[in-house]
Amino acid sequence: ISAMFEILLILAGLIIFEIVMSIDNAVVNADVLASMKSRRARRFFITWGILFAVFVVRGLLPSVIVYLADPSIGLWGAIQVIWQFNPAASDTVLAVTPVIMMGGGMFLVLLWAHWLFIEDKNFGLPHERYIQKYGAVWFYSVAAVLLVGVLIEINASVIENPMHLALAAAVGFSVFFITQGFKDNAEKIEKRLIESGEHSSMSDWAKVAFLEVLDVAFSIDSVVGAFAFTTVIPFILIGSGVGAIVVRQLTVAGIDRIRSYSYLKNGAMYSVGFLGIVMLLESFGVHVSFWIPPVVTIGFVGYFFWKSVEENKVSSAL
Repeated sequence: ISAMFEILLILAGLIIFEIVMSIDNAVVNADVLASMKSRRARRFFITWGILFAVFVVRGLLPSVIVYLADPSIGLWGAIQVIWQFNPAASDTVLAVTPVIMMGGGMFLVLLWAHWLFIEDKNFGLPHERYIQKYGAVWFYSVAAVLLVGVLIEINASVIENPMHLALAAAVGFSVFFITQGFKDNAEKIEKRLIESGEHSSMSDWAKVAFLEVLDVAFSIDSVVGAFAFTTVIPFILIGSGVGAIVVRQLTVAGIDRIRSYSYLKNGAMYSVGFLGIVMLLESFGVHVSFWIPPVVTIGFVGYFFWKSVEENKVSSAL
């Protein structure tokens, strides 16, 4: 019973995390789909796009992450190892877990800090307005101090393969800025598509390709965060896959309802920050109980969901 409870709690955390992390992606999808003339293109994205998002993106990204953590096993070896439930597979993933945790933790903490310091948001907590007022000045200093601080801690700690952890920290740092650049450029393209509507020079099939590429960029956030819940890849695929399917359906049927919950992004990003800290701690050998990441994630999302509902009640009463 306890093992089943652990699995269900982890899956619940993964599904909720995937859903709230995909809200921005769902909004972009809905806006771009609305600008398409071709029903065939829209139908293709909604049906085949789900299969691509679940089985290709969320199925292969964890394999790529494991491969990058230990290139000596080869990409095919990473794909084979993580789908096998046997001691040898567990030992292989366990051996590279600190490296995954270090790179992923660095990536997630930077993602949270960028949102907190720079990105436009609905202010859900009092400190957010003050931090964003001066955030653009301080974010890059915080990012630099974070990298240097982690490298100093790696050098001071008695751990195996310190150079591997240092490289993982640098990779996580670099991947954040690379993916952030893609997202910033995607925002500009999305804005042009919305403004031009059906008169856009981009064909509908080019828009479908744009959305699929964008899905990969957005999926990196949730797949990396999933490793804070579990290193069992089939669980990541199930949890992230179910969440991705839910979001795709909401994209078609209820995007306006998603928009109405204005603080869900806050819950997602505080979860990201917490999970990033958990991953950094685990990379240094600190044990974090299995129930903490899903419970805290559900708590953050639940609080800001409640806050959104209460604000909607007040708005409808006016």
